[in-house]
Amino acid sequence: MTVSKKMTARSANMTSGLEKAPHRSLLAALGLTREEMRRPLIGIANSANEIIPGHIHLDKIVQAVKDGVRMAGGTPMEFPTIGVCDGLAMNHDGMHFSLPSRELIADSIEIMATAHPFDALVLVPNCDKVVPGMLMAALRLNIPTIVVSGGPMLPGAVRGKRVDLITMFEAVGKVKLGKMDETELDELEENACPGCGSCAGMFTANSMNCLSETIGLALPGNGTIPAVSAARIRLAKHAGMQVMELLKHGIRPRDIVTEKSVKNAVRLDMALGCSTNTVLHLPAIFHEAGLPLTLAIFDEVSRTTPNLCRLAPAGPDYMQDLDAAGGIPAVMAELNKAGLIETGALTCTGKTVGENLGELKAAVRDHEIIRPIDAPYAPQGGIAVLYGNLAPLGAVVKQSAVAPEMMRRKAKARPFDSEAEACDAILGGRIKPGDAVVIRYEGPKGGPGMREMLTPTSTIMGMGLGESVALITDGRFSGGSRGAAIGHVSPEAASGGAIGLVQEGDMIEIDIPARTLTLLVDEDTLAERKAKFRPKRKTVKSSFLKRYVKHVSSAAQGAVLE
Repeated sequence: MTVSKKMTARSANMTSGLEKAPHRSLLAALGLTREEMRRPLIGIANSANEIIPGHIHLDKIVQAVKDGVRMAGGTPMEFPTIGVCDGLAMNHDGMHFSLPSRELIADSIEIMATAHPFDALVLVPNCDKVVPGMLMAALRLNIPTIVVSGGPMLPGAVRGKRVDLITMFEAVGKVKLGKMDETELDELEENACPGCGSCAGMFTANSMNCLSETIGLALPGNGTIPAVSAARIRLAKHAGMQVMELLKHGIRPRDIVTEKSVKNAVRLDMALGCSTNTVLHLPAIFHEAGLPLTLAIFDEVSRTTPNLCRLAPAGPDYMQDLDAAGGIPAVMAELNKAGLIETGALTCTGKTVGENLGELKAAVRDHEIIRPIDAPYAPQGGIAVLYGNLAPLGAVVKQSAVAPEMMRRKAKARPFDSEAEACDAILGGRIKPGDAVVIRYEGPKGGPGMREMLTPTSTIMGMGLGESVALITDGRFSGGSRGAAIGHVSPEAASGGAIGLVQEGDMIEIDIPARTLTLLVDEDTLAERKAKFRPKRKTVKSSFLKRYVKHVSSAAQGAVLE
């Protein structure tokens, strides 16, 4: 352990002294003994529910954490958080609440850990907004904390092929075209998601679980060990024991999360080819530690980071393959051959990244899964940030999942003011090769809640249009989206952004290598349109979303609440 500080027990505010006799009485009502009250009280935030496949086994993970805490002399105290399954919330009103749930998760943990002053925390997330929400809370509270996720789902298998949830979404377009029959669709429904865990590819949940490990707030293996593996249970026990070491040595999240951690997180994001949602979540997480992370930093790091992995949806490999190839430590070790890792960054092991890599003897076990540093899939990272008159503050694309034909393209604009309208046009056969589907009023304010566009992107792919049709939106995409899917266009239409000025038939130039996104309309015409433009205002019935709209910032700033 490299940090050692004298820490006053926070739980003493709830357990010690004459005036806390009523508090001890309430704790006794829980069945706690005086001995347990005198030990460090460790809060365990459990996002388990019976709705999300990634969460249905978290009771077992939490029990293992509790075992670890008790073995190391602490008293575990479990409390819940909410969680939204993005797959189940997709393409209906529920998706308005997905990104906003991140803030509620962070707030709820802050409330619980302040109202009941735990000495340390173990955070047990899985799935999209839960991981970043918990990390935000950890940095906000800044008490000794460790994260241990539920781990990734295994891929399914149908007719000799490995499949996943994205296979299901893309199957909709195939059925519509007659490329797949109902019998095969039924087989997919029952086999694409074979059990517990966060969906099997490098989608948002697994991206954030891997980056939790990279940042240093989770133990090695957190991002990749399969949910069904006994190694996941052992990892949870070790996390329970290790949080007691963090408490003993006074190591807090902000000791771990520094500028070095920022660099490592973005570097691994680009090497792994993570979800574009990381461009929303990492800035929000580091914002809680007072560390700025802009789109410019993402793009700068992307230009100098080779893309070493092509996991689903960008390629055929899955999280279990990455784990077998050596996991995140192996990717970091490969990048470190080129001096691209901040090895001096502290981690929750109490050691630096470099010390961890040395102890683990981290190395790539399969160079088909993790490419050598001198023979990457691409010389640049998985995500690119585009600028231009259509996106003055930036737009984001997962370039590692874009067909070569779409890297440079002029396309005819087909604008829609909602995801539903666009989906109707795609499924109705009204979108043709050479089109650019433009979906606006789906940003943080305009959505509200910045809905994911997995249904339209998957339908485009399933209908065989992935090499000829682009999708441009001020909304965002699932980590499972692939194709020329350009999101986070900022400013958004609801804030007067240029995406609101696009008209039917306008030409849009996409140049991902040059990092540009240009509406090919002369300045005088744009100025005339802008003078007449009045952003649409949707009727929002939810009192929560009304509050959210008032305070949420731009996607270019991580959609944090101001």
